Amino acid sequence: ALHGQQTDNYQLPLFTKDGDRVEVLLNATTRVDAAGTIVGVVGVGQDISARKNAETRVSMLAADLRLLIDSANAPIIGIDAFGCVNEWNNKAAEITGYAKDEVVGCYLVRDFIIDEYKTAVNGVLHKALEGSETDNFEFPFVTKSGERVEILLNATTRRDTTGKVFGVVGVGQDITELKRGQAELTRVANDLQLLIETANAPIFGINAEGRVNEWNRKMAAITGFSKDEVFGKDLVDEYISDEFRESVRQVLDDALHGQQTDNYQLPLFTKDGDRVEVLLNATTR
Repeated sequence: ALHGQQTDNYQLPLFTKDGDRVEVLLNATTRVDAAGTIVGVVGVGQDISARKNAETRVSMLAADLRLLIDSANAPIIGIDAFGCVNEWNNKAAEITGYAKDEVVGCYLVRDFIIDEYKTAVNGVLHKALEGSETDNFEFPFVTKSGERVEILLNATTRRDTTGKVFGVVGVGQDITELKRGQAELTRVANDLQLLIETANAPIFGINAEGRVNEWNRKMAAITGFSKDEVFGKDLVDEYISDEFRESVRQVLDDALHGQQTDNYQLPLFTKDGDRVEVLLNATTR
């Protein structure tokens, strides 16, 4: 400024008499006399200490948020308004095998979602970009090694300080193992149901009210009653003769209270009115 080169908006740190630091935004202007000779510099400033402190707090908050996102024990994925990845934390990288640098700028749906789910996932993200958020959406993803992982995702709208939508962020949970466990349980249940249906021994079941809820093919063959005919009916009242109802009901009640009975002779009447004897194990379910 003493050489005629002025400076605008220079941040000048000053220390007060008490030793505190203040930040001044300064314009350094050359002073000249009537002859045009430089005689000094004048500074017109503005105390921006409060603004600088606020900016520092915001920067610290942003740094803390960045650390929280990157170190979270859940995959966090974000996209911009065009569907391109702009957020990808360490857990997302660990699950998928893709580093952040490999995915940022790529189209999330086009490049990483299984074909049959592209439309559904794109719909959820598009809704979030319009302000309609979705919780607990199953998000199938193809890893770098070509494997499929299942992520349970919350698609949350991202807005700037004016409220304008500029993207979507999703905080998820890897449920791949859970889904595999559910699939295995379903397989076991189906196998068990098949075993019951095709067993070469009569198998029936009742609920806590004594109504039939299991009736396999052998039971239908022996009694002449199909599963549809007996389901929901009281076993003892409908299919046991009067003289045996009390004893049979006692055996079944005992089983309903955890006391099982082996090799009990159960008299049943068939659809044709014939009596058949079944050797029964009454087992608590």
